[in-house]
This record gives sequence, C-alpha cells and structure tokens, in this order.
Amino acid sequence: MMMNNVHNVIGGFARFETKIDSLAGRDYVGLGARVLFVVVLLPYYFNSALTKIDGFGLSAGAFAQILPPIAEQYLYDTSAIPFFPWHLIVWTGTIGEFVLPLLIVAGLFTRLAALGMIGFVIVQTVVDVAFHGATLGMLANGLPIELIDQRLLWVSLLAALVFAGGGVVSLDRLARRTAA
Repeated sequence: MMMNNVHNVIGGFARFETKIDSLAGRDYVGLGARVLFVVVLLPYYFNSALTKIDGFGLSAGAFAQILPPIAEQYLYDTSAIPFFPWHLIVWTGTIGEFVLPLLIVAGLFTRLAALGMIGFVIVQTVVDVAFHGATLGMLANGLPIELIDQRLLWVSLLAALVFAGGGVVSLDRLARRTAA
C-alpha cells in the first residue's frame, strides 16, 4: 500500500513536471529573460549611453568613461583627439550601448544582440577595473554585491537569450513566421 502511494506521488510529480516543461519552454524563457533585461539592465545602459552624447557628437564624458587615459592625454578636448582609432572606438561603444539593448527589447536579432552585449559587458568590466579603479572581487566569497558577481549575473541573463532566443513575443518570431 505504501509503495503504491509513493508510486502515485512520483507519477503525479512526473506529470506535473512534464506540464511545466511544456508551458515554460524555450519560448517563455526568452520572453522572461527579455522582460528581466527591460526591468534590470535597459535603464542602466540607456542612461549610461545618454551621458556619452553631446548634441550630435560625443561628449568629453564618453572618452572619460571608455578611454580615460586618452581623455586625460588630450585634456578632455574631444576635437583634439584623433578620429582613428579613438573616436571610432568610442562611437562604436556608444552606438552599441544604444542599439544592442533596443534590439534585445524588440526581440530582433536577439541572439546576436545578446552575444554583442556579453562582449560589451566583458569590455566594460575590463575598463572599470583597469582604468576606473573598480575592484573585481572574488567569486563564491559570500559577498554577492561584488563586481564580478553582478556582471556574471548580467552575462547569465544574456546567455539565456543567446540560447533561448527572443521568445514567443518577438520580432524574430514574427520574421520566422512570415518567412515560412
């Protein structure tokens, strides 16, 4: 009798798990990851990108944030900084900071945009540590507020988008249905 009850419980749990798996498939993982991105990272990156623009050009702050030694070398005079490679690097980073998050929000080229954002987070972390004096911290030390923990959480959210795609409500899905 007891073995029968255990079997029923296990069987019921297996059916429940199968139902959850069908409901929370890859489509909903992608959608959920995009919603989390909108709530957690979009405001951060959008506000950061706005600090890099001055009218239709780059601000001195853009160079100070992305290439601090170059900004200091030219005394924050953006007109004195050579276009190649410095302006090109800063323009690329600034445009990426605007465009990649918007692509993720729209669910357009989601996997590629998320992969680009992972690269962006890695470069951002290197710049923060190498040029801005941020402390990377240590993994698994019980302090989840350290930079490495924060950035790894961001990357894991973006990695979910790389593997799952934009989800059920995305322009990627619409394009795929239109093409079929």
